[in-house]
Amino acid sequence: MKIIPAIDIIDGKCVRLSKGDYGTKKIYNENPVEVAKEFESFGIKYLHLVDLDGAKSKHIVNQKVLENITNETSLEIDFGGGLKTIEDIEIAFNTGAKQITIGSIAVQNPEFCFDLIEKYGSEKIILGADCEDRKIKTSGWLEESNQDVIDFILDYQKKGIKNVICTDISKDGMLEGASEDLYIEILEKTNIKLVASGGISCIEDVYKMKEIGCSGTIIGKAIYEGRISLKDLQNLF
Repeated sequence: MKIIPAIDIIDGKCVRLSKGDYGTKKIYNENPVEVAKEFESFGIKYLHLVDLDGAKSKHIVNQKVLENITNETSLEIDFGGGLKTIEDIEIAFNTGAKQITIGSIAVQNPEFCFDLIEKYGSEKIILGADCEDRKIKTSGWLEESNQDVIDFILDYQKKGIKNVICTDISKDGMLEGASEDLYIEILEKTNIKLVASGGISCIEDVYKMKEIGCSGTIIGKAIYEGRISLKDLQNLF
């Protein structure tokens, strides 16, 4: 299972939110490159980098952070937030993203996203299935759709998606454990590689995600708040 620390960016700084609420922003480091280098020094290979400014403004904003981390580490980065056009997506890939995550645009313009899967291949495109009460949310989690999360994933599975990051927004940043039952249901009803995101609070939660069959786990606030040490994570590689 991949261990994937998260760096969320607002104003070029490393922050975390609770339940996606921008009003709960907490700055952990003003230099995300320092954070990424620390992850790498403990053997971490992957990074989930989210442009929260981009998600809110609906176009890429913090590509410079992506570029700087790419230039100064060898981390494999999946990048999301505000990727609405081919131009934005090309910027993300050209500044170092190994993969991109499509979320809001996957709801709002599925035909465009089906073309992306065909153009770039299913290994470069990750489906972001961010939900609350099973309903997919978009635009930095500020807007709700009427799509059920499993139906949403199944629709994209038919079009070739293989990798999905699922975040239960009600759990995100709360340090109360992940949505184990939801992830089990997704794994039972789909045939995708599932990365669990949101709510991881301790190393035991990480082991649970591995046990139920997740292909990866994104860990954010638990690292920044000292609930999970990078040394603990070393033992899982």
